[in-house]
Amino acid sequence: MTTRNWIKTSLFGTSAAVSLLALISLSTAQNGSPTGAITTSTHTFTPIRDDIYHVVGTGTVNVMSHAMLIEGEHDLLVVDSHVTPNAGMALLDAIKSVSDKPVRYLVNTHYHFDHAHGNQVFPQDVEIIGHPYTRQKLSGELGNVLEESTFLSFTESIPDQIENMRTELAQTSDPARSEELRARISMQQTHYDSTQEIVPTPPNITVDDKMTIYQTVDGGGREIQIVHLGRGHTGGDVVVFLPDERLVYTGDLMVPGIPYMGDAYLNEWPDALERLKTLDFDTILPGHGPVVQGKDRIDDLQAYMRDLWQRTAELKAQGLSFEEAATAIDLTGHSGNYPQLREPGADPRAIRRIYQLLDDQAE
Repeated sequence: MTTRNWIKTSLFGTSAAVSLLALISLSTAQNGSPTGAITTSTHTFTPIRDDIYHVVGTGTVNVMSHAMLIEGEHDLLVVDSHVTPNAGMALLDAIKSVSDKPVRYLVNTHYHFDHAHGNQVFPQDVEIIGHPYTRQKLSGELGNVLEESTFLSFTESIPDQIENMRTELAQTSDPARSEELRARISMQQTHYDSTQEIVPTPPNITVDDKMTIYQTVDGGGREIQIVHLGRGHTGGDVVVFLPDERLVYTGDLMVPGIPYMGDAYLNEWPDALERLKTLDFDTILPGHGPVVQGKDRIDDLQAYMRDLWQRTAELKAQGLSFEEAATAIDLTGHSGNYPQLREPGADPRAIRRIYQLLDDQAE
């Protein structure tokens, strides 16, 4: 294959290791094999509609995000490429167990490392599609994504995690635990080594608002819409909407849990989600977590985001630093929808980002 040139009990903590392990857990949340699913050593392909699969890691390779595979009569469309070249190669290899057709398109739902840093291992003739902002970020036009706090906050702690597991391995006498630790150490070491080989690879086709691909399928065609609904999780999120199949792949614009918000436009995100609700779908395939039926979970996330924005603005107006606000903010009123919110506190990276946006508004 050619290579392209908080430690608290709430969801997030000050420890990047906690966030990393949370992402890994989310990405392997569906490791069972439902009826009709195709499971390889690295991935499970769960059929959602005819020849449309939600793709989830099995936990043997650190993929950190989900993907989607859409099989046409002659070729394949893949959505998101995982976190590293190693994870991207594992995805391409696993796809061969589902279809021997070539991948024609790869869609990046956004630029974040866990969804787009497998781009470089896709064949040169694969067309990579994304929002212009995603291209700007991955091309280096807006700076080096490998030097940004988001990437570093999820990767800098990996060597320490590995060392801690090695220390535990040396001390344990439980054979089962030893075997588990060896597997995790191997996986994380391979993952870390692959992060050192990342060459950010941008889309070569961009979509500002909406584009449609008509994929040939037996007996007709399949309409695949790639839609930008506004700034939210990042400045360039797109969703992949299949109107006839009544499903949408949302990346991290909409997930069933509380998403990472370190690069978000939280003042605009609920509006983007409102536009998402205007699409005619029954099923959400998220970039992390289980498949979602219906639109009620969108309402839950909007309510949380609006409350987070308002409460953070109030704490900032009181003169608290973002670190102080991240400790003090109380969102336990949303624990009915997000049970991890058992005590005050929020991800400091999200609060720092909200402070930046509030400062921008004040200028």
